[in-house]
Amino acid sequence: MASGKQSRRRRREAASSSPPPVRSKGRAQRRQASPKVLLGGGAALVIVIVAVVLAITLSGGSSSGGGTPITASTTATVQKVLGGVPQSANVLGSRTAPVTLVEYIDVQCPYCREFETQTMPTLIARYVRTGKLKVEARPIAFIGPDSVRGRAAVLAAARQNRMFDFMEYLYLVQGTENTGWLSDGLIKAIAAKIPGLDLKKLLADRTSSAVAAQSQKFDAEAQADNVTGTPTILVGKSGQTPQPVPMSTPTDLQAVVSAIAAALA
Repeated sequence: MASGKQSRRRRREAASSSPPPVRSKGRAQRRQASPKVLLGGGAALVIVIVAVVLAITLSGGSSSGGGTPITASTTATVQKVLGGVPQSANVLGSRTAPVTLVEYIDVQCPYCREFETQTMPTLIARYVRTGKLKVEARPIAFIGPDSVRGRAAVLAAARQNRMFDFMEYLYLVQGTENTGWLSDGLIKAIAAKIPGLDLKKLLADRTSSAVAAQSQKFDAEAQADNVTGTPTILVGKSGQTPQPVPMSTPTDLQAVVSAIAAALA
């Protein structure tokens, strides 16, 4: 999916001043992460994250970046993909599933949108619903302010076990990068569509120290797993170290299926 005129212009400007990032042959095209967003830290960093998230989330964004409106069809899609599937914090599926898929994603990454809306529904239907696979989402935020706002919102939703519903809505209505599309208005509109989600708690939790600490944890894990872009997918037997899945495109279903089959064997 196209990332917008502004993003393409920024990429051309960046390319003129420095060499483009090198991608391994046969690996999926994906957004490249800045190492700065993947650094671990101590309590001081948590305080900084709280301040940054508070400033960005309270700014509210704007609606200039557009995005696809939420329709009855959007809600039906979310329900079809996720209805009846157990969620606990940032984990989708049975916690006793024998295989785990870890996904590093950015909620405004267009390649992540491709994976989440085209590949993940098949994986959920085939493996998560049957108890063979659980999905652990680790959102990171490196594209810009909308990424920060979005991650704070989905982690707040995770505190009510509604993270995957919220993410699915965001990907289905995703707008142009860093145009303010991921606004307070959109966050409230999505929250209103998710049964059982407490909007007041969601808005309070997204600027909490707990959400900031969770964000820091995911950044540290991304650094430890050598994540340089999104989406990054890892698969392995539950309880063991998952291994990166080499995907030729963000919708390379067969690569993920093969990794799951190997872990199930």
